[in-house]
Amino acid sequence: MKLPTKLHYADIARHLTEGIAAGQFPVGSLLPTEMELCDHYKTSRHTIRAALHELQQLGLVSRRKNVGTRVEAVRPTNEFRPTLSSIDDLVQFGSEHIRKVLSVEETTIRGALAKELTCDSGSKWLRISSLRIDANDRPPVGWTDVYIEPAYAEIGELIRKSPDTLISSMIEERYGRRIAQIRQEIRAVAVPENMAPLLQAEPNAPALKIIRWYQDAGGQVFEMSVSVHPSERFAVSMQLQRSNQ
Repeated sequence: MKLPTKLHYADIARHLTEGIAAGQFPVGSLLPTEMELCDHYKTSRHTIRAALHELQQLGLVSRRKNVGTRVEAVRPTNEFRPTLSSIDDLVQFGSEHIRKVLSVEETTIRGALAKELTCDSGSKWLRISSLRIDANDRPPVGWTDVYIEPAYAEIGELIRKSPDTLISSMIEERYGRRIAQIRQEIRAVAVPENMAPLLQAEPNAPALKIIRWYQDAGGQVFEMSVSVHPSERFAVSMQLQRSNQ
């Protein structure tokens, strides 16, 4: 892996993850000390600690005072798993639903889409367009455009080979960039004419649009998704409780 000139803690986490996977740091061995890593990567102790925290969250290492950072596993063991209060827990697709990839291409986001996604106009992203389908020959549940950083382009081929694996999980496992927070917006829309034939829906029929922003521990967005679901095929259910005051 060629590291960028200006290092982000996620770059260091990814580099160390690859070193562990390649056997450079065998299970049971200790990683270099924080100060040694600072010297090696020419960065601050704060950045190194954030990178090591990511490895710890992935289950790759354990950290103990006066002992150091010990390698515990070759592959991430702590995948992002939705809880009852998470965004993904609101969406119950069921295990029978898979992703049917329609296209994977680099795109430049401009105009209305840039405003909707609250990203810089002219920014480049890798877009994965897909349908969510099941094995029972029913119409697709929805259409999803996922936008990830172009640096993750090799994920494109993996996506086709693993239609039942979350894209965010692939990014986490391959690059060590872990989801810390997901922001979501739900809007009422009409089924766009260009999507209607593949969705087997009437153009301009009622639908729900769900936009999600996936953020890392530093608050940076590394993945975005826009999903359109015909109204009769999708529902969002949640339960609200009065807080104790």
